[in-house]
Amino acid sequence: MAILEKDKHITEEVKKLAQPMVKALGIELVDVEYVRGPSGMVLRLTIDKNGGVSLDDCVEVSHVVGDMLDVHDPVPGAYNLEVSSPGINRPLKTAEDFDRFSGEKAYVETLSPLDNRRRFRGVLRGGKGGNVIMECHDGLHEIPMEQIKKARLDIL
Repeated sequence: MAILEKDKHITEEVKKLAQPMVKALGIELVDVEYVRGPSGMVLRLTIDKNGGVSLDDCVEVSHVVGDMLDVHDPVPGAYNLEVSSPGINRPLKTAEDFDRFSGEKAYVETLSPLDNRRRFRGVLRGGKGGNVIMECHDGLHEIPMEQIKKARLDIL
């Protein structure tokens, strides 16, 4: 298994295990990343909730998910667990995210060019048939979800 496939498998397994636990705390699991950091491997969980995430929320999720990871051991070897809020430029990962933040400014980068470009900045207009609708300075663009490399709110 290639390193990227292995890392993707780890993040998917952690998501599957952590999602119900985080949800039971009234918190949304926005993203899970498994990346190489300056001091070794990092398992990074991004969480959110209405009204924003507090330091206490991050600590609680860290303890609950950390204990679960110790029991199930889906991550091989040593790693650091980080739990944080998404910040003002929150990543957009799911079709529900694009609908939920309809009307907000966003940045979307695609895997390959669409309409002769890969980067779109504008206002989200929700989704339609597996596509994300963005209103940019040059009109409406329908971007297939499977073509999105990364997307985030573009507040700043």
